[in-house]
Amino acid sequence: MAAAFPAVSTFHVLGRAGTGAVKRAFRGEITQKVDGKGRVSIPAKFCRVLETCDPDWSEGKPAQLFLVYGDKRRSFAEGYTAESMAEIADMIANVPRGTPRRKALERAFFTDTEDLAVDASGRIVLPRAVRDKLGLTGDGEAVFCGTGDRFQLWNASAYGAADRSAEDAVLDELGDADITELLNGDWGGGA
Repeated sequence: MAAAFPAVSTFHVLGRAGTGAVKRAFRGEITQKVDGKGRVSIPAKFCRVLETCDPDWSEGKPAQLFLVYGDKRRSFAEGYTAESMAEIADMIANVPRGTPRRKALERAFFTDTEDLAVDASGRIVLPRAVRDKLGLTGDGEAVFCGTGDRFQLWNASAYGAADRSAEDAVLDELGDADITELLNGDWGGGA
């Protein structure tokens, strides 16, 4: 099903000339411990992306992280850089005020979002609302999953049990073709 609003394009956000697009992408799957107070270490390579994509960051200052958690259809939260969040805010500003679409976007990206500073040791404290959504009520593990211009944050047990049938169906439809065929705009599979 096509999105009702334009998605933030990884290539648009990350593909600007001279910006080091490779350094500006969240990649990998890393499991980290979460303590009973909700403290968790951001993977070091994710911290570098947050710093690179924070126009106000400098050595010794905390990088900014926007953690979006309110989408009730999802079992995870998403982490955005300062640059990505600024781009999303600009996109939301172009949606007519007072419309259900704008209200949904405002709730997701402004109301149900936490603006966090990554401390000098690369840690954040997950706010109660995020811990409740993820089911991280005591000590546990969280999985950071890079998805290009943002990352997903999962409770490790929920991540292991997540339904990946939609992605598997796309790969099944692809057959023996190389996965890079999905990058072609004219590929007829599930977009």
